[in-house]
Parts: sequence; structure tokens; C-alpha cells
Amino acid sequence: MAERSFKQEVAQLRLGAGSTFEGEGILAVTKALLQSGVSYVGGYEGAPVSHLIDVLSDAGDYLSELGVHVENCANEAGSAAMLSASMNYPVRGAITFKSIVGTNVAADALSNLASGGVRGGALILIGEDYGEGSSIIQERSHAFAMKSQIWLLDPRPDLPHIVDLVERAFELSEASHTPVMMELRIRACHMTGSFATKDNVKPAISTRNLLTTPHFEPEKISLPPATYAQEKLKIDVRWPAAVRYIAEHRLNERFDGSIENVGIVLQGGLYNGAVRALQTAGLADSIPLLVLNVTYPLLPDEIADFCRDKAHVLVVEEGQPAFLEQAIKAMLHDARSTTRIHGKDVFPLAGEYVGAVMLDGVTRFVELALPLDPLARDIRRFNGRIDDLRKQARDLLGKPVPARFPTFCTGCPERPVFSALRLLQQKFGPVHISADIGCHSFATLEPFFAGNTILGYGMGLASSAGIAPLMNRRVISIGGDGGFWHSGLTTGVASYVFNKGDGVLVLLKNGYASATGHQRIPSSGTNFKDQPVDMNIEAALRGVGVAWVRTVPSYQVTRMIDTLKEAMNDPAEGLKVIIADGECALAKTRREKPKIAARLKAGERVVRTRFGVDEDTCTGDHSCIRLSGCPSLTIKSNPDPLRTDPVVAIDNSCIGCGNCGEVAHAAVLCPSFFKAEIVQNPTWVDRFMNRLRNGFIHMLQGSRVTEDVA
Repeated sequence: MAERSFKQEVAQLRLGAGSTFEGEGILAVTKALLQSGVSYVGGYEGAPVSHLIDVLSDAGDYLSELGVHVENCANEAGSAAMLSASMNYPVRGAITFKSIVGTNVAADALSNLASGGVRGGALILIGEDYGEGSSIIQERSHAFAMKSQIWLLDPRPDLPHIVDLVERAFELSEASHTPVMMELRIRACHMTGSFATKDNVKPAISTRNLLTTPHFEPEKISLPPATYAQEKLKIDVRWPAAVRYIAEHRLNERFDGSIENVGIVLQGGLYNGAVRALQTAGLADSIPLLVLNVTYPLLPDEIADFCRDKAHVLVVEEGQPAFLEQAIKAMLHDARSTTRIHGKDVFPLAGEYVGAVMLDGVTRFVELALPLDPLARDIRRFNGRIDDLRKQARDLLGKPVPARFPTFCTGCPERPVFSALRLLQQKFGPVHISADIGCHSFATLEPFFAGNTILGYGMGLASSAGIAPLMNRRVISIGGDGGFWHSGLTTGVASYVFNKGDGVLVLLKNGYASATGHQRIPSSGTNFKDQPVDMNIEAALRGVGVAWVRTVPSYQVTRMIDTLKEAMNDPAEGLKVIIADGECALAKTRREKPKIAARLKAGERVVRTRFGVDEDTCTGDHSCIRLSGCPSLTIKSNPDPLRTDPVVAIDNSCIGCGNCGEVAHAAVLCPSFFKAEIVQNPTWVDRFMNRLRNGFIHMLQGSRVTEDVA
């Protein structure tokens, strides 16, 4: 089941004119799409916009009423290709995925879409996953928008404004015949608020009102000589049309301030942080702001007008390269302006502009731009107080907090697989491991360190193609079932078989796109519409020519080690695939927990498995922790006063997966782990057996005491 359900919230999607929506940003974006008359929506899961697909899934019945088609695409390239519907026909479409990685995957389709242009509005909602909360490479989408001439919106984080800008985005796309990208940071996706709703618009062309005649426009095909004309149209026609629309509808915003000779130009998405920094420093309503809700293209006249009569202007722009700062400097140079532009001279060159960074940058700018103004003196005093508070905080904290690496959840079925890999290498020797993107990428960190490289989603096996022929033993590649269906089947497996590669692929089948919230994938058994799907990983592997396939339950560590040895030592060349089969523990727990609660409430018998450690048997070696890394494994003081090493203990987060005992057995560690069954609502048989066991134990204990006395 999905991490988050919107079954109740999607009722607000039916609200019409005169009503008020209250809820999360991603649900508001969905409402804006419906108010814009969208005909189709597609996408691929990925934080921070992954919940858009979940919302659309939960609202399936209502979308069917409107005639809106929804597609949960196999990857980002597939979703981008959906927008071809808007190239020839006056239909509005939207797609969504995580950027920059998802945009990279979709690059081919997006480039061709931008070259040919669109007739209906085409909106690309991208999760701008940049900064401290990101799980991907630190790049921005701005460069992609620039190179393909796709207009880029960066809305001020305010629900009414975001909703309005979604509707404007479709209009901008149609006015300039160009696809539009809107970047939404993770905070914008999950912020809450309210806005006045409008009536939803039933699309003129939909699943309930079908097209009857196909339309062909050869000038939209991305082949020479049409591509040369398309390039010229981008610059001579579409760009000016976009600039006119942005200017006429005032998509960028100006906020006046009491100090007229300085100003700040900033990305729309950074507005809340910048204003909060100004308020904290006592500069609220003091400095004029130009908020760029459209960061590409920029409007030279708008920039020049804002900077007129200003001695210093600060450009607040996250990340590198400093696209906005460089462009604004060039524009003002051409306009012969004397305004001095600041940006990366007072802000860090890279990294997210969190609260402390924003505060430092804004106050440094004021000191630099207004050195003789009394305001600068107040800012210096303010910064002095902030420095004192930071010093006090450091003194109170003492030593720095230890780094906490991301790791697998308690009971994760992928942890025992990497325990097996580690145990294999203790006897077999070091092995080069090509890792992949997904929950299993945590295995590259301690305690497993299983992964020399990560090159892209579904590319674990593909990244082994270069190094495998150069190693004296087989290379092991890692992949998940999400990455397998995303691109691994073609990019990795098919290519490896075609090139007669020799290696080992460990596929972790947990049944979901787990890292993004447990969205369903082809191996889940059903799609996001709850329709049965008969798609099988093993059948797909054999279909492209893989002959050596083994399926091993993920928690069986000893069997996994034996299967890995078999794969590594098999004399026959070719790809060997081991499918580690184990459902995501979080998804399973979410599904089973309500059922168990209902059974308990009804008075039914429920048995819960837990594991523990015998303190008298534990040697304090802690190898079990180093080989498992389970968060439920911890240590406590040794009860034996003659032994100083702390013993292992299992805390209450244990879900009874049994991995700790499996690892201890496979590694021939001390037999200190025990399994216990907790029976709730016991039957008379349970009570009788419990008394019988306790009586037998007391009898043995009594005889032992007698022997000791004798």
C-alpha cells in the first residue's frame, strides 16, 4: 500500500466557484490542473512531487467523470513522450517527475518537444530536489531550460499564487507554442494553505469526447530541414511571444521598500526564506524586491527598470552556475547601467540557502551596500548578537553531534542480502560491486560499504560493463525491481546479454517503488488503478535470453551466501541473476497493522514474533551489529560485574523479521539470539501450555538448586 493516502482529501477536487480549498500544495496543484481543463496527466514517482501521482490515483473515479486520462509511466522518458499529444492537437497535458535526474532521463523527448513546439498547453511539473533535503546529485533544472528553450517558472511559495501560476503556465505555453517547466521545491509541495476555488473545466477533447480525425503537421517533425526552421522559430517567434505574455500578465512581482537606492532580485521559490531573513534582521518592508516567478526567459526591460536609480542590487540565486546573476549583469551592461550587482560575493557559491545562510547573505549585503547608513550600524550590532548566540549554542552542545548516515528500516528485507554479501567477501575476498539507485543504495554506507559506484537509476548492471572484463573475478551488480522496470531491463540486462557479458546481478524485489512512497510497479501485481497485472521479472529475464536465474527469499542469509558462491564460481560464462524476494517491511506493516488491530478489537487470537538476546550467552563481541546494522540492535551494560564489555540488546522497534538470528547463524556467531512469541487474546490451549511450560522450567530449576546444594 502507498505511504500516503489522499482518499479523503481528493473530495476537495470537486469544489467549484465560491468554495475554499484547504490542504497540501501538491493537492492544490492537482486542483489547478483540473481548473485549467487538462486532458491528460502522466508522470513517474520521485520526491518531492511523487505524491501528485498518488493524488491522481486516489481521485481516479472523479477524473474518469471529467474524461481526464492518467498514466503512471514506466519512466520519465515515457511521461515526457506523452506530451506529443499537445504537439498536433489543442489539448492541454501535464507530466511530473523529480528533477534533475528525471529531467535527464526525459531529455531526448523534451528536446524534440521543444524543437517542434506545441499547439495545446504542455506543462512539466518538476520536483526541484536541490539542497539539504535532497537525495540526488546537486544540480539545477535551469541549464536544461536554457539549452532547450523551455520556459521555466519558479513560483513564490503561496498556494493561491501557485494555483494561479499553473493556469497561467498553460496560457503561456499556448501563447508561445512552447512547453513550460514549473519547478516545485519539497517545501512548496508539502506546505499547507487555502485558496478560493474555481469550477473545474471539462476538457473539450477527452476520454469522453474523442478525436475523430488525426492531424499531421510535417513542420513539427524533428528532422532536417524542419529542425532548422524550428530553431529559427524559437528565437524569432516563440521567445518574443513568451516575453510579451510574461510582461503583459505581470507574472513576475515587485514589492516596494522604504530604501530606494538598493534592491533584491530573487527566485520566486526563495521568497519566503528571503522575507523571513529580512524580518529577522529588522528590515521588513525596507528593501524593494523583484520576485522572478519566471526565471527563464528574463525580461531585460523589467530588470533595467527595477535597477534604475539603484546603486546596489542583490541577486539571490541558489546553486551553480550563477545563471541569473550572470544574465542580469550582461543585461545591465548592455543598458549602460551603473548599478552594482551582488550575489555570490555575499552568498555561498553552492548549496541550499537555508534560514541561517539567507540571514547571513542579506545582512552582509546591507553592510556592503549601505556602509555609512545607520541601518548598517544596527545590522552590525544584530550580527554581533547572532554570533554570541551561536557561540553559546556551540558551548551548550559541546562536541559536534555524530554524523548519522541513512540506513535501511528495521526489518528491511534488503539488509540480510548485504549481510550475505559481506560474509561472502570475508571468505571469498573483496569483490567490485556496482550499486544502483533505490533504498538499496544505503548499502554503500556503513556497515556494509557494498557499492563502488552509483551511476543512475536502473544502471547498476550497465555500469559494470566497462569494469567487468578488466577484473580477475566476476563483478556483482545491484538493482531493485523499481529500477529494473524503469530502465534496467533494456539498459542493463538486454545490453549485457547482447554483448555476451559475464557477471552477477542481484535484483532486490520488494514489490514497490519503495523509496518514493510505495507506489506500485509492474511486479506489484496490480497497477495504480487496482487492476491485476501479470508481469513477472523472471519471465522478462528469460525473455531477453538470461538462462541462469535463481530466486531466494531475502531473509535466508545462508541460502543467499550459497547462491552467491554458486554464481561466482559457475564455470559457464554469461549473466547470472539472483532475485532476492522479500516485500518491503514498511509496506507490509502498514497493510497488516490495521488488520491486526481489528482482530484484537474483535477478541481474536494474535501472535506477534519478537527476538531477544540472552545476556548470559552474549560475549560482547558485537559482530552481529556490524554484520546486520539493524536499528533495533543496540547495547546495554553487562549484568555480569566481572565482564566490562556491554552486551547486545534488541529494543522495542523490532518487528520480528529474524534477520539478526539468521546473520548470527550464517556467520557462526554466538547462539545468544532467541525467538519469542507474544500471544494476545490467548485461548485456553495457550494458557494451559504456558502453565505446563512454566511448571517444567520450575521443576528443572528446582532440581538444579538441589544439585548445587548437594
